[in-house]
This record gives sequence, C-alpha cells and structure tokens, in this order.
Amino acid sequence: MAKKINKIIGNIFSGILFGCFAGLAIVVILYLFPTDNGKQEIDREPSQAVMESAEEKQQEEASENVADAAPGEIETTETADSELESSELAVVTDVTKVVDAVMPSVVSIYGTYMVTGDFWGYQFRQEDEGSGSGIIVGENDEELLIVTNNHVVADSTSLSVQFVDESTCMAQVKGTDEDVDLAVIAVSIAELSDSTKEAIRVATLGDSDALKVGEPAIAIGNALGYGQSVTTGVISAVNRQNTMDEDGDALFLIQTDAAINPGNSGGALLNVYGEVVGINSNKIGGALVEGMGYAIPISTAKPIIEELMSKKTRVPVDESDKGYLGISGINVTDDVHEMYGLPYGVYIAQVYAGTAAERAGLKKGDIVTYFDGESVETMEELALLLDCTEAGSHVQVGVMVTTADGYEERMIEVVLGGRN
Repeated sequence: MAKKINKIIGNIFSGILFGCFAGLAIVVILYLFPTDNGKQEIDREPSQAVMESAEEKQQEEASENVADAAPGEIETTETADSELESSELAVVTDVTKVVDAVMPSVVSIYGTYMVTGDFWGYQFRQEDEGSGSGIIVGENDEELLIVTNNHVVADSTSLSVQFVDESTCMAQVKGTDEDVDLAVIAVSIAELSDSTKEAIRVATLGDSDALKVGEPAIAIGNALGYGQSVTTGVISAVNRQNTMDEDGDALFLIQTDAAINPGNSGGALLNVYGEVVGINSNKIGGALVEGMGYAIPISTAKPIIEELMSKKTRVPVDESDKGYLGISGINVTDDVHEMYGLPYGVYIAQVYAGTAAERAGLKKGDIVTYFDGESVETMEELALLLDCTEAGSHVQVGVMVTTADGYEERMIEVVLGGRN
C-alpha cells in the first residue's frame, strides 16, 4: 500500500516538474525567436479607430467653421499621397449652422389673387389663395425690403409676410419685372415688433458667377405653404438657357437637384458660406421633371433688385379716395399685336365725358403704356395702379398716339378725378 502511495506522489511531482520545464522552454523559444503576428493584429485595430476618429473630427471642425468663414477661409486637410497643389472643399452634409444663420433672412409669403376662369365660354374672375417665399435684401428709413418672384405677387389683391419668429405683417408691392420673374415687396418697419426686429436679418448676397458644377447647394423656402423647410443638393449646371423674354434675350439660370417645390418660389439658393447665390423659381422647372430645379443667378438679379427697391411703394387707398381716370380699355394681346401691329398696352375704347382723361386730351384709339412711373400692358395692371392713387393726384400717363408716320409716344399729365 505504501508503494502505491509513493508511486502516485512520484507521478504528480514528475508532472509538475515537466510542466515547469515545458513552460520555461516555451518562454525561452518565444524570447529567442519572436514573431510579429500578434503585434500586427493588435496595431491594426487602433490604427483604423484613429483614422475614423480623425475623419469625424475633421468633418465636425469643417461644419463648425462653415457658417462664419468667408470665401476662401475654410481650412481643409490634404491627403499625404495627394498630388494636388491645393486641397479641395469636401461636401458638408451637416448644414445646420448655415441654416441657423440664414433662416432669419427668409420669409414666407401668403396672398389672395384674382384668377380668370372659363365656364362654357363665359369668362369670370374669382379670388384664390397662394403662397411663396422671399428673401430680406435691404431696408430704408420706413420699409423692410424683400425680393421674391414676380409670379408670387402678380395679380395679388393682398399680401402678408411671415417672419422667422412666426409674426405676420401685411406687405405691399414695390416693383416688379415680369421678364426676369422678379419682384420687390415692402413691409412697414413701424408694423414690426421689437422682438421681430431682433429676430430677422438682411441676407448676404454672394457671387453666382463663381459657382462651379458639383459644389453643394442649399435651398430654403415655404414649400407647399407649410412654412420654411430646407433641402440640399449640388449645383447641377450653370448658365442653363431656359426661356426668352419678350425682347428675345436669353435667360441663363442655375440648375440644381435640391428639391424646389410649389411655395419655394422666391426663396434662397445658398452656397456653403450661407450666401444667397440664386432666387429659386418653381414655375421655371414645373411639375414634369424630377431632380431639376432652377434659380435666377443672384449676379443677374442684383441690378434689377436695386432698381426695383428704388421704386415707389403702392399702398391701396380707401375706395372713396381712389383716383378715377375715366376710360374703358381693351388689352392689346399677342394676336392683336401681330394682326394689326398695335403696340402692347391698353387700347382706349372709350373716353367718358367730364372725366380726367377727357380733360387731359386722351382719345379713343390711344394706347396707354405708362402710368405714374410704371409700365402698363393690361387693364388689370392699370386698375391696380389706380387703386393705389388718390383722387387729385398729378400723374404722368404715357400713350402711343397715331400719326402720319405711325405710332408716337407722348407723356401727358393727368389730374385724377374722384368717383361721383
């Protein structure tokens, strides 16, 4: 029995001794003949994590600097293996800082409009409601000035503007240019609350001539009349010829894939610096295309906006105080113009006796083309101007009169009467 116990103890001691020598041998072998497999595996993971962390940090720093940086001041990183002499600006997907900076400059426009309908050959007019967008581009001592599309305000009977703080004020048309689809409307500064004045700001206008195809684009506008919303994309094309104005001049536009829907018209197309580079127009693109929106280049719009801002703001007067010209007129349409060679404007079909028109010498057959600083092509346009002019006002009326050599333009001063 004692022999068996001694044998078991001997085996255990031998096993322990063998294990110790084997472990020591392995340690010696690893020390004398090291391998880098383990090191490679360990190093690979941290390296990848560091790279991802660095990329995220660069993107965060870029987005933080975008809103406040001036063109050319945004820092970019160069890849070590890059052969380019200058680094390129990466597409920034986070535009929150740009939007925060620009949103106070963009407004929603709501209005009522006169629309013409046809029912079994019977022409009728009725009021309808619509929406659009605008951009605050300036102010004077009395007014806040907002640019939008002409089609947003055309035939409007009333307009209201909603600001970033959701306050609302009535607005009046200051000037329009139908050929390039631009208009400037005005809001009385006296109607703005102190909190609204602090919340809003004038937009920074950029240089659309410097745009490059593929650079980021941000669109802000009152899509579908639901309030301000933001879409992003790229500049798809520049100098895209789309339409011709009545003088045969080509209009060159910016094309973008940033979504531009009904209600976005008149809103801002921005670059990554928060500068307005275009004025969006849903009317140009229409509903038959997808991923193709258009904007009027701001470099084209600037001189027109400045001219419209200098015009007289038209404020409707009370019905009892409205001026009365005393004519009935017919619009010179394209068909009439081509068939009879008549100039565009309002053809005077009748001059009523004892009225301002008769006293000023206007005659049947004359064509009104100008009224108190504004060009006139339709009786509706003339009526809107008269709605904003008081009786007793002295106004200049431009008419085309027939002579032996054809039509000749004359300016006639008219003292408007009142309705009896």
